[in-house]
Amino acid sequence: MAKKSEHAENIEKIDKETAKREYQDMLYRLQIELVKLQRDLIANHDRILIVFEGRDAGGKDGTIKRMIEHLSPRETRVVALGKPSDRDASSWYFKRYVEHLPAAHEMVLFNRSWYNRAGVERVMGFCTDAEYQEFMETVSLFEQMLVRSGIRLFKYYLDISKKEQKKRLKARKTDPLKQWKVSSIDELSIKQWNEYSAARNEMFARTHHALAPWYVVRADDKRLARLQVMKHILTQLHYEDKDEDITLPNPDIIFPYDEIYLREKKIAP
Repeated sequence: MAKKSEHAENIEKIDKETAKREYQDMLYRLQIELVKLQRDLIANHDRILIVFEGRDAGGKDGTIKRMIEHLSPRETRVVALGKPSDRDASSWYFKRYVEHLPAAHEMVLFNRSWYNRAGVERVMGFCTDAEYQEFMETVSLFEQMLVRSGIRLFKYYLDISKKEQKKRLKARKTDPLKQWKVSSIDELSIKQWNEYSAARNEMFARTHHALAPWYVVRADDKRLARLQVMKHILTQLHYEDKDEDITLPNPDIIFPYDEIYLREKKIAP
């Protein structure tokens, strides 16, 4: 293969630097909008709950990190629950999540949520079929209760390709700052790709409803995905002094779930 010329390499470097500057500029502007949103949320005693789901290495951590970077820590909480205790396992399934729901003035972001039961637990056999079926039959009712109580609920699924997941999981192993992310389940995530796809598709079909629809984010480009999630949140909510020019999301990157997108492979197969 012919080696790139010095001129071509310089152009590529300039293009990357320009793209990075544009990303950072838009990120800064959207973070200002999020601060405006939070100011309005506090003034109106609102409650916002944002659920992030997706495959391992889907980009949930990075998206959440940028969203909350300049928000008030008193009114912003990130919930990332670990393995349930024996007591949790013997209690009503939703109990451990209810304890973390937002109170007035609060924005809560779930880095994985009750949908663990529809994904990891289903595929890995960490729950029984009866437990899974009970969850699938009751989760929409649970979410309807949350919404009718006044909580603004948003559900995002960060969707990546198999190729991109392999690349990100491989990078984890060599990045000293990401060692905490490495787990024994990483390799299984790739080996059981089809099983996770089937579980995801059933989750979409059975839990996408009018009061709490699923929004799919095409997240192979991490930076683009982060910006689009922020834009979408800002578009969905009213607040004072909104900059309408920058808050319109790209419908090719973020969109409400529809079965047709599976057939068209707009959602990773």
